[in-house]
Amino acid sequence: MTPEDPEETQPLLRPPGDSAPRGRRVFLAAFAAALGPLSFGFALGYSSPAIPSLRRAAPPAPRLDDTSASWFGAIVTLGAAAGGVLGGWLVDRAGRKLSLLLCAVPFVVGFAVIAAAQDVWMVLGGRLLTGLACGVASLVAPVYISEIAYPAVRGLLGSCVQLMVVIGILLAYLAGWVLEWRWLAVLGCGPPSLMLLLMCCMPETPRFLLTQHKRQEAMAALQFLWGSEQGWEEPPIGAEHQQGFQLALLRHPGIYKPFVIGISLMAFQQLSGVNAIMFYAETIFEAAKFKDSSLASVTVGIIQVLFTAVAALIMDRAGRRLLLTLSGVVMVFSTSAFGTYFKLTQGGTGNSSHVDLLVPVSVEPVNGSVGLAWLAVGSMCLFIAGFAVGWGPIPWLLMSEIFPLHVKGVATGVCVLTNWLMAFLVTKEFSSLMEVLRPYGAFWLASAFCIISVLFTLFCVPETKGKTLEQITAHFEGR
Repeated sequence: MTPEDPEETQPLLRPPGDSAPRGRRVFLAAFAAALGPLSFGFALGYSSPAIPSLRRAAPPAPRLDDTSASWFGAIVTLGAAAGGVLGGWLVDRAGRKLSLLLCAVPFVVGFAVIAAAQDVWMVLGGRLLTGLACGVASLVAPVYISEIAYPAVRGLLGSCVQLMVVIGILLAYLAGWVLEWRWLAVLGCGPPSLMLLLMCCMPETPRFLLTQHKRQEAMAALQFLWGSEQGWEEPPIGAEHQQGFQLALLRHPGIYKPFVIGISLMAFQQLSGVNAIMFYAETIFEAAKFKDSSLASVTVGIIQVLFTAVAALIMDRAGRRLLLTLSGVVMVFSTSAFGTYFKLTQGGTGNSSHVDLLVPVSVEPVNGSVGLAWLAVGSMCLFIAGFAVGWGPIPWLLMSEIFPLHVKGVATGVCVLTNWLMAFLVTKEFSSLMEVLRPYGAFWLASAFCIISVLFTLFCVPETKGKTLEQITAHFEGR
């Protein structure tokens, strides 16, 4: 089937007239799938408390030096890049549900290897396995949720993917206060194990089942998720849907337009510098001369969870483009301000402050940079809040919405690969970038990328709220 075929733009599942489904089991299915993003959020956040713990470890336990600590934070993104490619292959061949079940295995095995590690290589191997699972989960979970949700709640449920990621990061931060790295890894086995149990009871997406010519199973899944399949229709799905992705398809606007948008959104998300900030949250706060950097990291995690939850609640009302634009503007100002803080304090000998959870910052006058501690705290918190409202959840949500069904596996795989490769580059080279450009230069560079992302949103990104997946496909084809 070519992208111009009108059959591609017809809703696979549509209610008669203006009726809307009200089934509640779709929320349970979305929660089960979102345990995958919770797991990879925990894997991302794990490095922040685990690195200091592994640096303190006494023989015979593995101990990280500067080089291995850098790889410990970054290698998970290499595994995730490979997982994105694997997930793109799995999601079209094994299906959405089975792909989620399969990705639970490297999560559990990876954390188990870390917990049992006797040397640094076992630790890094476990991180690579969890990274592989992160890549698969970050691709499959948004696709599964977007295909089981009806338009009125797709923004809400799709945004919950990023919400679960930041909850996982916060969980790792909080647990890192009381658990050493081994027991923290044991805790990491919990969410994927729960996902494995719950997803066994959830159906495959009706859209995927229809492409496999399993109409009866699709209707059963529809009834489970939306409460009823009475009166619902679907057009016949031809064998052309099985032809998959071919390079020749990139000539069609219905394919290359969403490809450019999806890849660009993923690149801009990472070029904002957010992964570097989250991986090295404690290190950054120490560089900003805060005494209790661990508490500061937890504060950042709480803010991220709260504002991602706000984004999820308003996503289907405010729309994707508005939130992306506002988010980008906030990030421009916050990264510029944070760079300014480092510029103003680079010559000082010290600047001491104590960060209390959700209370004002107290500043001890030490030198000419007195009074600037609030600028670092405010800039970091403003950036996290701005990112959480738009550029955190929306690129993943749009990735699951904009691609036609017959190229979704390959297209989302390329997007996830782009995201994680960019994450690896930013995470691995962030410290070097701060040395070359100085801290203020690194954050000002991130600010410049945020400006470009705002312009890209205004001129290139379509609004998808309230539209069916087939209507979005029709938009790109100019229908």
